[in-house]
Amino acid sequence: MKRLDRSRHAAPQVFEQLRELIIALELTPGTVLSRAELAERFGLSQTPIRDALIRLAEEDLVDIFPQHATVVTQISVSSARQAHFLRRSIELEVVRKLALDASATLIARLRGYIDLQQTVTGSGDYRDFVAADQAFHQHMYEAAGVPDLWALVRRLSGHLDRLRRLHLPKEGKAEAVIRDHRRIVDAISKRDPDGAATRVQQHLSGTLGQVDDIRARFPEFVTD
Repeated sequence: MKRLDRSRHAAPQVFEQLRELIIALELTPGTVLSRAELAERFGLSQTPIRDALIRLAEEDLVDIFPQHATVVTQISVSSARQAHFLRRSIELEVVRKLALDASATLIARLRGYIDLQQTVTGSGDYRDFVAADQAFHQHMYEAAGVPDLWALVRRLSGHLDRLRRLHLPKEGKAEAVIRDHRRIVDAISKRDPDGAATRVQQHLSGTLGQVDDIRARFPEFVTD
């Protein structure tokens, strides 16, 4: 567990740390989370731990069984499909808007995130790769003037993000993500809204197109 910033409220920090561990599959589906053990690890009372777990339950990342246990949920393909539908619908419009008025600063920033992904590819540690991936997409939302929609997508994408995390180590997947990002930015830089939208649609279809294979490899983690 990372050291908490004592100048900030504890519960949101505990929530973010636990959420990150769940999305990264360091806390796998079925893991039991003990409120008492978490309180000891974070050096807190159980109240902020309880509040953090409630927020995780609101995102369907844990199931809370009162007086019994809190358990990390399985990855729901149905929930992942709904999050994908939302994200695709928004990002198609985001890249269209960006392509109509692409600035050199925007293009340089997006290419910077791609370069960072390229740098960390092959290290075997996907945390930095995923962080750069998230930053790439978040920056597009912010540049399009809809940062609150990124917060909405992130909040609803826990199952989709975990599914993508299972898919990422497959040979060639990380390289495909980088290739797709380059094509999206190329279309934006050419002020080609239709081309940018097509590239986004192709990019976001990758993981769900392989869901049967992922479910076959991780039947204990993935459910309908």
